[in-house]
Amino acid sequence: MTQYPAIFHVKQKFPRPREADVVAATQGQLAKLQLAQRVTPGQSVAITAGSRGIANIPLILKAIVDHLKSLDARPFLVPAMGSHGGGTAQGQLGILTQLGITPEACGCPIRASMETEVVCQAAEGFPVHFDRHAFQADHVVVCGRVKPHTGFVGEIESGLMKMLLVGLGKHEGAKVYHRAIADFSFPQILRSVAGEVLARCNVLAGVAILENGYEETAVIEAVAPQEFASREPELLKLAKSWLPKLPFSTAQLLLIDEIGKTISGAGMDTNVVGRKFLSHKARDDEWPKIKNIIVRGLAPATQGNGAGIGLAEFALTRAVEGLDLLKTEINALTAQHSDAAMIPIHRRTDREVLDLALSVVGLTEPPNVRMMWIRNTLSLEHVVCSAAYWDEAQQRSDLEILTQPQPLPLDASGMLPDLGHN
Repeated sequence: MTQYPAIFHVKQKFPRPREADVVAATQGQLAKLQLAQRVTPGQSVAITAGSRGIANIPLILKAIVDHLKSLDARPFLVPAMGSHGGGTAQGQLGILTQLGITPEACGCPIRASMETEVVCQAAEGFPVHFDRHAFQADHVVVCGRVKPHTGFVGEIESGLMKMLLVGLGKHEGAKVYHRAIADFSFPQILRSVAGEVLARCNVLAGVAILENGYEETAVIEAVAPQEFASREPELLKLAKSWLPKLPFSTAQLLLIDEIGKTISGAGMDTNVVGRKFLSHKARDDEWPKIKNIIVRGLAPATQGNGAGIGLAEFALTRAVEGLDLLKTEINALTAQHSDAAMIPIHRRTDREVLDLALSVVGLTEPPNVRMMWIRNTLSLEHVVCSAAYWDEAQQRSDLEILTQPQPLPLDASGMLPDLGHN
């Protein structure tokens, strides 16, 4: 019988800027833009609602709605999530409901459609798509989290500018933009399409959200549309400095309890697991370096979209059986990343899948394997580490050791518990 590594629990310490009152911050930021100078009473305003699990997002969206109502505008939400939800309006509404984004919670209607308007041809020779409901509105407010992208590098990555492309471009726009990125580059297509949208689609304002390493709202900033391109790089630098990370830079095995689109665009954040450029290993200049990943399940809110499971070498069968293959494949193919939908080697119990993974770590004996275990790539305050890290952990001032080394908690059926919320 395999001897498994002993494990201990650590608590990481990250920078912790926090926005104490997200409603007051949102409304105060919007007030600085003096939107009353541009909004006429009775005008309609479309507000973007994305598919990520952003902290406090229903409250932030309601604060935007309430501010616009104070101007006698008529706000409504539009799902802005590209091909997520199986590329259907009903699927996207379902994602919003899972995130707590409902008409009742936000105080306004939600208008969901996959229909787009082609507003122009980009300079690179492809059509620029924009959500039809948003295009028909008098104004558009773009709300989204600014953070490092999981597949592209540039001075602007995920945030307000990307929402103008992929989010509001819906499935058709997301498909054509990802194809164009393959022929040109992410920065070029981002600036090209966003420039056209800003010029033609009545963008009134942006509300940028930054989070700290504890999944808490750190900054809310309203940005005038003419400042998107100059302000986002500065916000991205802040977001990168607060990005949570694994406590150790190398591992032979990483267990992840859940992946999903509400956690990361790649299912698991490639900035955290070190697979931003290559599907199954870190690039030479990339950290951390993880040899094997085991995915144990899908986040319920991802609704079967398991795009990103293909980045793992191993999985529990329950994760594979939980896949909505159509949603997963649509999302992976839209993003031009078919690897993301590939099925890893899987077994029904943790014991079985651990035995397989531990057989391909080289000459290291299983008790000495460098292994980490996390709930997901957003929840990194608490990490389970194997005893191979024990000596190093004791020397680290940024780590609080919570337990002594103890046996891996496999039950009689060969299953591990799911790690709790931080």
